[in-house]
Amino acid sequence: MKDLTQGSILKHLLNLSLPIGISILIQNLYFLIDLYFVSQLGPVALAGVSAAGNLTLLIVGMTQIIAVGTVSLIAQAIGKKDKADVDIIFNQALFIAGVLTVLVLLSGYYFAEHYLKLMSSDPLVVSDGKQYLHYYLPNLALQFMLVVMSSALRGAGIVKPAMVIQFISVFINIILTPILVAGWFTGHAMGVAGAGLASSIAMAAAVVLMFVYFLKVGQYFSFKKDLIMPASKPIKRILALGFPSGGEFFMLFFYMAIIYWAIKDFGSAAQAGFGLGSRLMQAVFMPAMAIAFALPALAGQNYGAKHYPRVRSTFQVAALVISVMMASFSLFCLLVPELLLKPFTRDAEVIKVASGFLQVISFNFVPAGLIFTCSGMFQGMGNTWPSLLSMSLRLVIFALPVFWLSQKASYPLEYIWYISITALVIQMFFSLYLLKLEFAKKLKPEDNDESAGESGDEVKEDSEQGAGEEIPAKGS
Repeated sequence: MKDLTQGSILKHLLNLSLPIGISILIQNLYFLIDLYFVSQLGPVALAGVSAAGNLTLLIVGMTQIIAVGTVSLIAQAIGKKDKADVDIIFNQALFIAGVLTVLVLLSGYYFAEHYLKLMSSDPLVVSDGKQYLHYYLPNLALQFMLVVMSSALRGAGIVKPAMVIQFISVFINIILTPILVAGWFTGHAMGVAGAGLASSIAMAAAVVLMFVYFLKVGQYFSFKKDLIMPASKPIKRILALGFPSGGEFFMLFFYMAIIYWAIKDFGSAAQAGFGLGSRLMQAVFMPAMAIAFALPALAGQNYGAKHYPRVRSTFQVAALVISVMMASFSLFCLLVPELLLKPFTRDAEVIKVASGFLQVISFNFVPAGLIFTCSGMFQGMGNTWPSLLSMSLRLVIFALPVFWLSQKASYPLEYIWYISITALVIQMFFSLYLLKLEFAKKLKPEDNDESAGESGDEVKEDSEQGAGEEIPAKGS
């Protein structure tokens, strides 16, 4: 286990976030690879896959419920040196993952067509989206097991194994996608269905490799039959902590669904342009998300160890790093968005819509980065409800004027992007305010807080007795 309660906060943050960032990149490459090859099939296929791919946000929300609860509770248990609680949380999270895997498969195949008809009025777009989704659903369902094991390792400060396994799975996806989509070497092109199948095969390989790692190599966690059986108390702990963060992504799913609904009558080119632009925007967000995903482990261990000054300094360092990065990306998208788009499509109308979207929405990048930072801090301190509250406010502020706008006979597409900027900036200020309240409530100085006089980046090691002790490894 890595002890994150000592040493440079910036160094810990970078060491954790770099492998996480690579893992996030690898995860996004699944869909970006699909987009690249599907875009060669034309705007209709691209629009269909984009609409179907929006369901990824819903699955991410569901995986976040387990991931946040797992990483936060394990990180806090490690900070308290409580090995028994680590094993309980890990095995109960696996049980929840198994239930959700089955649920996603059953409901996905049943509701796929109903969902796509809400997202597009073009029957060809619906048809392509359905073909893609039917083959892509196993990829979505298998993510739960992979996320639980990756999150358990992340709570322990271990991120490289998940990164390596995900890299292998993306390599498999890169090889299979042109073979299945375009029929390379085989002469049998599956089109959009092949893109979904390639991703599902690659994800299955990743899950198998992760299980092998835990069974053969993993030293910190154990699969235990008596602990994997459902138990109400630890399940409630995981869900209570994870549900609000998962709710954030549920809100984001509905947020994106509202946009698809609002632009469905603008044509397949508009839908394809927005789908491509939004996916590239999410790729731009990856560095900020990597740092935000590292925060629960870093803040959680220090919060569990009652090193409150280090918790505050963790936020300050993360907010500064994220803001600088996102400001740079904003400038790039504002000036030359076409450089991001041309590798995916040569369709002039699709590029026009996607470029306009990226240029306007680039003003959201810094506020979005700060929202990610606040969310990571809430997770580390064990209270994720403020994040859900701020996201709910954003959804309401966005949805009401968009619904009003949709009643108009005609309006510029850019109006929707302007409303989006306004809603997100308000969410940023509200999130920062809620974090300030959380700090005031939970980070009060205590007489037994040995770290009260510590600096933001370095801890006075002589004030820590036994801080370097590790939780015993499996078999020790």
